[in-house]
Order: sequence, then C-alpha cells, then structure tokens
Amino acid sequence: MLKLLRILHVLPNPRAVCEGSKVRGLVLQCEGLRNFHSSGKMKRSAEDNGAPVDAGRVEKKLKEAEDQSQEEKRLPKRKVVLLMAYSGKGYYGMQRNPGSAQFKTIEDDLVTALVKAGCIPENHKDEMKKMSFQRCARTDKGVSAAGQVVSLKLWLIEDMVNRINAELPPQIRILGFKRVTGGFNSKNNCNARTYSYMLPTVSFSPKDHNQEDIDFRLEASTLEWVNRLFARFKGTHNFHNYTSQKGPRDPSAKRYITHMTCGEPFLRQGAEFAVITVRGQSFMMHQIRKMIGLVIAIAKGYASEELMERSWGEEKVDVPKAPGLGLVLERVHFDRYNKRFGGDGLHETLEWTKEEEAIAGFKDAHIYPTIVETERDEKSMVNWMATLSIHDFEATATGKQEMQSGEQDDDDENGSD
Repeated sequence: MLKLLRILHVLPNPRAVCEGSKVRGLVLQCEGLRNFHSSGKMKRSAEDNGAPVDAGRVEKKLKEAEDQSQEEKRLPKRKVVLLMAYSGKGYYGMQRNPGSAQFKTIEDDLVTALVKAGCIPENHKDEMKKMSFQRCARTDKGVSAAGQVVSLKLWLIEDMVNRINAELPPQIRILGFKRVTGGFNSKNNCNARTYSYMLPTVSFSPKDHNQEDIDFRLEASTLEWVNRLFARFKGTHNFHNYTSQKGPRDPSAKRYITHMTCGEPFLRQGAEFAVITVRGQSFMMHQIRKMIGLVIAIAKGYASEELMERSWGEEKVDVPKAPGLGLVLERVHFDRYNKRFGGDGLHETLEWTKEEEAIAGFKDAHIYPTIVETERDEKSMVNWMATLSIHDFEATATGKQEMQSGEQDDDDENGSD
C-alpha cells in the first residue's frame, strides 16, 4: 500500500488522469489514504496484514479496468437474435442449469463460445440476465434444432458469426444473426413454432409385424390413413392428457394446432423413414411426442380411433410418449413482430430465406445421420414399441396426470416439447 501511495504522490493530478473512467472511484479512495498517511495517522501495511501491497500489480489492475471501460465505450452492446442449429445428442437439453455442471447443455457451450469470441464480457458467463438472454424453446434432452432463435445483447464484432463458430463444437452452429428492437424477447415475441419428428416407417406397421424389419415399406393407403389421424389434432383441444401435472380444467392445457402431417417416405441406410411436421402456437412438455405416440398406437392396432376424442375430455387417458430421438425444432415464427417492425425501414423481418441452404446442409450433415445411426445402434423406437402392449388404453380415471420421476413440469404458455 505504501508503494501505491508513492505512485500517487508522483501523479500531479490523479483525479484528472482517471476522469470519466471506472477506476476513478478507486483512485479517489487512494487519495484519501494518501491524505490519511500524510497526517501521520496511517500505520505500515505490514502491521495491518503482514504483507506489503504489490504496486505493480495494482497498476496493472487499474490499467485493465480502464482498458475494459474504453472497450465497452468503443463497442456498445446491441440487441440481436442468433439463428442456431444443433444436434442434441449428448446434451441435457437447450437451457442452462446453473450449479449442474455435470449435465452439459447447449447453452453451456454457446455462452463459453461468446466469451472466447469477444462478444460478451467474462462476467456475463455466469449471469446471463446481464445480456438479456432468452431462447425461443427449451428443447429437451437429446432433442435437436435446425432453427432455434435466441435473443441477447452483445458486442457486434467483426466477422462475428465465424468467430463464434470457431469456438463451438461442430454439432452446434450459428447460421445467422439480425438486429432487433431493444425490447425484443425471442420467447415472448414468438407466436408459433414448427417441429418435425423423423421416425422409421415400420412404426406404422401392424403390431404382429417384425418391428426390426428394415425392408418394410409404407403403403400409400396407410400413409393416407395416418395423415387423417394427424389432421384431427388441428384446431384447439384440451391436451391435459399429453403432458404432466395439468388438470383437465387448467386453461393452459388448451393449445392451438395449425398443421400436422406426415411426409412421403424416403430411404436412409437401407431403411425407410418419414418426417412428421407439426405447427402450433405453443407446446407443453412432451405434448408432441405423446401426439405422435398415440397415432402410432392406433395405427398398430393397440388403441381405437375413439381414444383420440376421449383424450381431449376431462377423464385421464393413458397416452404413450414416443422417444425423443427424432424430435427437431425446425422453425420459430415472428409474424406479429414482422408485421409491426419489418417494414419500418430500421429493422429486418425475422425470416431466414438466405440461410435455408445452410439449414438444410446442417440437417443432412449432423441431425439426420445422428437420428438414423442412433436408431440403428440403440433401437430406441423398436424398444419403445415393445412397451405399447403394457398400456391400458381402455382404462380412464379422473384427476391430473402423475409426473414421472425425472420429468420437469412446464407451466409456460410458450414452453417447448
């Protein structure tokens, strides 16, 4: 401390030197200590704590603080959205879980990359609210995304997208970014979400068929029937039987579905697959997987079509939940935001037409191969279909669905599957 005071003694006007910087307060404190020392009332620092202050280290700290202050002034933070794509295998979902480092999430790697790339300060890493971070959907464990959007404040550095990607693993990519209004919130401003679900078409075969038959090919008449079943989900229904801890009279259990269909089959590594697409205003946790699970149960002959209508009533109905492997967040929609701000001459519409090729390329390189290979190696769909016989699709009971061990309830109107 005495050495630091000697440094201050040789500065003609330390207050003027640090005027306007974040270190001014520290210097003012030191001035007070200098004056106190000059009056003969200050004791040696060695008598106070047994060790002298390293003046060189203090000078370095002051310089670093001043440099950081100047950097923040030179690069003010701006509100942007990032378009993300990722393969969810090996991750415990999208949302970060502070204090649970053993359960790595997509956001853990994203925030680390933002710091390393120089887009946010180090102290934002552990307090994401400092950068006003928000994601559109909390994708579950193992779930992938081709069009996730997050909003946050960061420094608009040169070649930003490439510099962030250089710090990310290959299975996570930033595909684009856009400036948005200061009050934009990717979750609250999102008015619809589109998901896809990739599955082997043998899922729609009769229950007595060999479920590991990679030579199975879906007939056109069966696909047509399956799509009639999916079309019945369109509109507003009470989905309390499709999630956990939702009562039949809970207003948040009602959700609006605008589109659900299964596309034409295609071959991957000798087996036939198809992709189901569903769009809605919002989805509750596990809702999409249970919608698909019920249609599979009906198609295979375990449940009757009448069960679908009954599942929207107040009675408790046993609805099976399909595996999470094939689920992908395809796109998030900001129609109301685009209408209000997209043509104001200052902001872009949140559409990603230019990024479509990159999105398709990422799915072909990282998402679809992971789904096919994992299904081949782990047989998640085959093993799940073997459990359909233990469900009691005829039994009903009143009351809420019971939460299974390890599940996380989601009471958010804009929650994710």
